[in-house]
Amino acid sequence: MGDENWEFDKERKRERPTTDCETLTHFLKAAVGTGILGMPLAFKNCGIFLGIILTIFVAIICTHCAYILVKCAHIVYKKIKVTEMTFPEVGEVVFMKGPEWGRKYSKAARMSILIGLFITYFGSCSVYAVIIAQNFQQVLELHTGYSYDIRIYISVLLLPLILLTWIPDLKRLAPVSLVANGFMLISIGITFYYLCDHPQSPFDMPQVADIMDWPMFFSITIFAMEAIGVVLPLENNMMTPKHLLGICGILDRSMTVVTIIYATLGFMGYLKYGDDVLGSITLNLPTEDIAAQIVKILVAAAVFCTFGLQYYVCLEIVWGGLKHHFKNHLLLYEYIVRTILTCSTGNG
Repeated sequence: MGDENWEFDKERKRERPTTDCETLTHFLKAAVGTGILGMPLAFKNCGIFLGIILTIFVAIICTHCAYILVKCAHIVYKKIKVTEMTFPEVGEVVFMKGPEWGRKYSKAARMSILIGLFITYFGSCSVYAVIIAQNFQQVLELHTGYSYDIRIYISVLLLPLILLTWIPDLKRLAPVSLVANGFMLISIGITFYYLCDHPQSPFDMPQVADIMDWPMFFSITIFAMEAIGVVLPLENNMMTPKHLLGICGILDRSMTVVTIIYATLGFMGYLKYGDDVLGSITLNLPTEDIAAQIVKILVAAAVFCTFGLQYYVCLEIVWGGLKHHFKNHLLLYEYIVRTILTCSTGNG
């Protein structure tokens, strides 16, 4: 059979592949994280008008980068006759099969991607553990009057986090992402209720901020919107991986929704609170209101559900590097690694 007739998607065999709808759910959850709550602060550092333009610009760049990664992966699959690869593997093969001068850097390319991805997503998981604990801490201390160290809350959360990270694959993690999307949607909806209550006029706001403040806008927006590390894990688990690309593909559809939500929340949040806007828009909400407390609980729950998807990237890197050292009882050792890695994020 010639190369031109070999199709990786037809050759790929997955015991529990994800559908297009499940992949879309995962991608929305990966892209709509806690970073969205910082978008009003991003608009403060860019200006009310320029913020909309640059949010769209950042979304296009992030989507284009993800598109290039998946497109390169599909070309590599066909070139070396494999059905799936990780981000580091794609980077290594691209260098190995590329120009002569770059071939000696193939191993370095793989390691740099591995290290970069692990630091990014392990750090995100550690931050998520703190965010979950802080949100529950604020609500519980408001009602009980007792104050405990944040580390106690994190320690209590470790058991449910371990159980979450024991979910074996993305197929079974899809309902968790769906629940997280629901929690985040409700919390954003309640937040919009506060933001629509007597906002300022957009014409009274700075349209373009000082250019020296723009780096803060880009750092917040890219952190909030970028989800490059989960793109190939999602693609590798798809029943129809070619549906990820294209004008109306899953990638374009999800990023369109993400861009609209981000731009709208950033615009309305800055319009409501102006220069008083804080790092997370939920911090501007009146703490004594029941609705604001519900937002904090739902955000914590949504972040908890998102933890599993971010963690999957770390697990893929660590277990991928360790599993060949074990001859027997692979499943047992895998779950030991899952548990140790989860506990490490709580101590990060």
